Amino acid sequence: MARKSAEDKQLEEYRKLMEPPEVFADGFNWRTIIGAIFLGFIMMPGSMYLALVVGGAGSIGTAAQWVTIILFAEIARRSLKDLKMQEVYILYYMAGLAISSPFSGLLWNQFLVQSQYAQAMGVAQDIPGWVAPQAEEIRAAGRTFFTRAWIAPIAFTSMAVIISQIDNFGLGYVLYRLTSDVEELPFPMAPVGASGITALTEGGSQKEPWRWRCFSIGGMLGMLYGIVYIAIPSVTGAVLPKPLMLIPIPFVDFTQSLSEWLKATPINLTIDLGLILSGMVIPFWVVVGGAIGAVLPMFVNPILHKHGILSNWQPGMDVLDTIYVNNIDFYLSFGIGLTVAITLISLGQIIKPMLGIFSSKEARDRAPKSSGPSAWQRLVTNNVKRGDFSIFVAIGIYVFTSAFWITLSALLIDGFPWKFFVVYAVFYTPVISYACAKLEGMAGQAVAIPFIREATFILSGYRGVQIWFAPAPLPNYGPATVGFRVLELTGTKIISKVKTQLVTIPIIIVASLLFSELLWRMAEVPSEAYPYAQKMWDLQAKMACLTYSSTMEGGSLFFEAWNWGKFGIGVGVGVIGYVILLIFGLPTLIIYGLVRGLGQGTPALFAFELIGALLGRFYFKRKFGSMWMKYVPVLLAGYACGMGLVAMVGMAFAILNKMMAPLMY
Repeated sequence: MARKSAEDKQLEEYRKLMEPPEVFADGFNWRTIIGAIFLGFIMMPGSMYLALVVGGAGSIGTAAQWVTIILFAEIARRSLKDLKMQEVYILYYMAGLAISSPFSGLLWNQFLVQSQYAQAMGVAQDIPGWVAPQAEEIRAAGRTFFTRAWIAPIAFTSMAVIISQIDNFGLGYVLYRLTSDVEELPFPMAPVGASGITALTEGGSQKEPWRWRCFSIGGMLGMLYGIVYIAIPSVTGAVLPKPLMLIPIPFVDFTQSLSEWLKATPINLTIDLGLILSGMVIPFWVVVGGAIGAVLPMFVNPILHKHGILSNWQPGMDVLDTIYVNNIDFYLSFGIGLTVAITLISLGQIIKPMLGIFSSKEARDRAPKSSGPSAWQRLVTNNVKRGDFSIFVAIGIYVFTSAFWITLSALLIDGFPWKFFVVYAVFYTPVISYACAKLEGMAGQAVAIPFIREATFILSGYRGVQIWFAPAPLPNYGPATVGFRVLELTGTKIISKVKTQLVTIPIIIVASLLFSELLWRMAEVPSEAYPYAQKMWDLQAKMACLTYSSTMEGGSLFFEAWNWGKFGIGVGVGVIGYVILLIFGLPTLIIYGLVRGLGQGTPALFAFELIGALLGRFYFKRKFGSMWMKYVPVLLAGYACGMGLVAMVGMAFAILNKMMAPLMY
C-alpha cells in the first residue's frame, strides 16, 4: 500500500496543478467569429504553404495557436476591453481546427494518380473517382479543382469534415467523464494550454502576476531559440538555393557513425529546447521509463543482429532505413504485443473495481472525500454548471457516426468487410480508446495498436486497391479527453465548442479549398517551388503503393513482418515488467513510459526530455518548492508562443519572396 499511496500522491499533485474555476461561461461571440475568419484566411494558407515547403507543419501547430490568441488579446487590451478566459480558449480551439487543411489531401491525391510509380504498378488506374479523377482528366482540365471531375472528391471531403466534427462529442466525451470525473486522473499536459490561456487573460491584472511573468520568460526563450531553429532556415531558404541550418532539422543522425559498435541500432538526437520543458511537465517516472525504452535497443539490437533476428540491416543504413528494417524483422510484432500488454493492464485497473475485488476499506480510501455517490452515479450525473450533456447522447453520437461510415464504405466498395468493422466499433474501439484515455490521464501520452486496419483489409480476402480509400472507421478517442479537460480548466461551457464548430467549419472548408487551388495554380505540386513535397512525396507514394499492392497480387509486407512468437514476447515483457514493479514497490508509470520509448524507436526525443525531468525534479523543484509544478506548464506555453511568433515572421518572409519573385525577374 505504501507504493500505491506514493503513486496516488504524485497523480494527485498533478491533478491540483490547476483547478477549474467556480464560474463557467460561454466563450463564443462576435469577436470569436472575427477570429474564425482570420484563422481561415490568414493562418491556414500559411500552414499549408509551410507544409509543402519545409514539412512538419504540425510541429508548429500549438505555436500557431498561441500566436493567434496573443494577437487578439493584445488588440482587445488596446481597445480597453480584455478578452475573457473563455473567449481566449475558443480562439485557441479554432486555431487548432484551422491548422490542418482538409483539402490539402486533394493536392496529394492529384499527385498520386499522376505518379509514374503508381501508374506502373497499376494502382493509379484503380483509385476511385470520389478520391481523385484519373490522370488524363486532371491533365486535360489543368491545375484547378473547379471542374466537374473534382465535384465528387470535394463533396466527399466536405462531408467527412462535418461528420468528424460531430463525432468529437461522442465516445471521447464519455471517456472524459469516466477518466476525469470518476477516476480523477491528473491529465498532466492539460494545464499547459489552460495555464497559458489563464496567463494571457490575467496579464493586465495583479491577481496572479507570476503567470504572466512565467509566460513572458517562456516566450522570450521560444523567440530566441526560434530565431536560430526556424527563422534562419526559413529566410535563407527563400533567398538561397539551400537553407542554412545552424541546428539540424529534424535531428542529427549518428546511426552510420556508430554502426561498427552498435549494429542495427538507430541512434539520432533532436536538439530542441522545448523538449527540456516538456520533460519537466510530463510525470518524472514516465520520462524515465521512456528513456529506458529508448536506450534498451542499444544493448538488445546488436545481440538480435548477431543471432540473425535483425537480419535485414546492413552497414551504411541511416536511422530511417534502420528503423524500417528493424520493424520488419522484430519490432513491429514485439511493439504490438507490448502495447496489448499495456491495454490489458489498463483494463484490469477498471475491471477490478467493477468486479468488487477491491476491499471496502481500499474503496473508501480511493473514493473522493468530498462526495459520496458511487462511480456510476458520478458518471451519469451531469454537471449543470459546466454545461454537461448526457453520456447516453454521446454514446448515440458514436453509434450514429460508426454506422454511417460503415454503411457508406459498404455502399462505395463492393465486397467491403463490414462485419469486421462492426466488431471493432462494438469492442476494439472502446477498449483501445479507454486505454489511450487512461494513459493520457496518467502520463500525458497516447497509445494505439498499429496496422489493425491494414491487417483487416489483407485478411478479408478483398482484391483491388479501392478498399484502401474506404472511409472505414477505426478511430482512437483517447486523445480527445485532454481537450475536454482543458475546456473544463478554463471554465468554458461545452456549448461554446458546438457553436464554434457550426461557424468555423464552413469557413475552414471554403478557405481550404480556395488556398489549395491557389497553391496548385502558383506551381505544380510537387515541384521545385515546394521543396519538401518534391523530396518526400515520391518516397511516400512508393510506400503507399507497396501497401496497396498487398491486396492485388503477390505477398504482403505485413505478413512478412508479422510473427506471433515475437508478439507473445512483447505481451510477456509488458505484463512481467508490470508485475515486477508491483512486487518491488516501484512506480508502475515506468511501464507506460517504456511503451512510449520503444514505440519511438530512437533516443531522438528522450535525451533532452530526460535532462528536463532531472533538472525539474532535483534542482528547480527544490529551489522553487511546490510552486514549480505550477510555473513550468506556463513556461512551456509561453515557449510555444515565442516559437510561433518567430515561425510566422519567417514564413511571411518566404511567402512574400515567392510572390514577388516573378515581378523581379
